[in-house]
Amino acid sequence: MRTLTAREGTRPVAARAPANLAGVPDSLAPSLLVAMPQLLDPNFRRTVVLLIHHDADGTFGVVLNRTTEISASQLCQSIEIDWCGDPDAEIYWGGPVQPQTGWVLLEEGEGEPDEEVREVVPGVGFAGSLAVLRRVATEPPNRLRILLGYAGWGPGQLETELAQGAWLVAPADAAFVFGTELDAMWSEAVRRLGIEPATLVASRGVH
Repeated sequence: MRTLTAREGTRPVAARAPANLAGVPDSLAPSLLVAMPQLLDPNFRRTVVLLIHHDADGTFGVVLNRTTEISASQLCQSIEIDWCGDPDAEIYWGGPVQPQTGWVLLEEGEGEPDEEVREVVPGVGFAGSLAVLRRVATEPPNRLRILLGYAGWGPGQLETELAQGAWLVAPADAAFVFGTELDAMWSEAVRRLGIEPATLVASRGVH
């Protein structure tokens, strides 16, 4: 799948998503990964990751609750696309892997189906093509997120981190993805599991 790209210097840089992104049936995906206090990696402190793909070969997802200093108009201008929405609309930080690649999360269910958009959960579409970006840039939907970079794990890596208590797994839905304020997203994801965030401590396992 061809991905939309941001310019690095003066030349656009292209990259591909994992080849099996839409192939083998997922196990943990789709779901939310909720970072626990013992996860010390600053890239993922108090993050909520929408898990797009997970199987024995690896894991692919995007962080939902961090933004960048890049606006949608700046990003689109850098790849010669006209942005017709709010010029100050934010671009989100999807993760530390290949930060020059871009992804789109948008509300699904209205209009004609787009074969380049994968429905992750009901009402949430996911894409990584320039064609989709051009379409949404022309008439941005109310529920839209453009992200740079992604979160990735190699075979067995996420399972190890889950066993160490670094993440909790929570259900994902469109209301949470698009309707939760960024500052409240981590706490709300924890509460979805019946856990009060203030009771979590940084140690192995969940307490």
